[in-house]
Amino acid sequence: MPAKIIDGNQVAADIRAELKEKVTKLKAEKKVSPGLAVVLVGEDPASVSYVTGKAKAAAEIGIFEETMRLPASTTEAELLSLIGRLNKDPKFHGILVQLPLPRQIDEKKVLLAIVPEKDVDCFHPYNVGKMLIGEPDYLPCTPAGVQQLLARSGNDPSGKHVVICGRSNIVGKPLMAMLVQKARGANATVTVVHTGTREMTHYTRQADILIAAAGVPQMIKADMIREGAVVIDVGVNRINDPTRKSGFRLVGDVDFDAVKEKASAITPVPGGVGPMTITMLMMNTVTAASK
Repeated sequence: MPAKIIDGNQVAADIRAELKEKVTKLKAEKKVSPGLAVVLVGEDPASVSYVTGKAKAAAEIGIFEETMRLPASTTEAELLSLIGRLNKDPKFHGILVQLPLPRQIDEKKVLLAIVPEKDVDCFHPYNVGKMLIGEPDYLPCTPAGVQQLLARSGNDPSGKHVVICGRSNIVGKPLMAMLVQKARGANATVTVVHTGTREMTHYTRQADILIAAAGVPQMIKADMIREGAVVIDVGVNRINDPTRKSGFRLVGDVDFDAVKEKASAITPVPGGVGPMTITMLMMNTVTAASK
């Protein structure tokens, strides 16, 4: 029996409707209008697309959003100066600097420059540390989206064996830290596999829940999962497709057509984890304003 498709678009829409209610209440009761500053340096097409999506989501929910567009020639000092001003600006509760940045700018310096209380991406070491000890102010957006998808699709990870493929600072590591917590929506036994893992399939076949976040197109094949596993595909990869007008199509880290015949539930690409990432950014911004 083919897997149940976990619809990220629908789950994201549900959460955005909940956030819209919260924003309306914040404005009415506390006279607070959540504000998000987005900084885009350069014109990277993927980054422009992401920023446009964030602006659209903010408008839908009722969040005040302003995008600062800077030329690719912007210096590190100029960007740090802008962040310093945004840190002090009370109308912005969250600051997001779209990555990647041009070569002349040190990403680490920039992420450290954002004050932790406005770090709605949850990249600052202070917020990462709080998450690790189970006392988060915010959760990183993509891992939080995965956690919400599991919870809202009826796939509670508590007591399950979760195998994460990938160890990035953006997805793999924080997701591991979140799912291992003694907390609601977590309490899992977590294994992390990566490029240094020998016989990866030995571990992936043990997973009750397999999360693919390695950035390798269609890496997870049907013979790498056990019958009835839940599969969450975080990957977004462009592959050539001459049948498309664009010349390419998007695929995940999972061989979707084959794996869906064996899994009990699976997220598609696109339309799975992707819509959740921006929605979790909105949730963090509303949380920041509430504080």
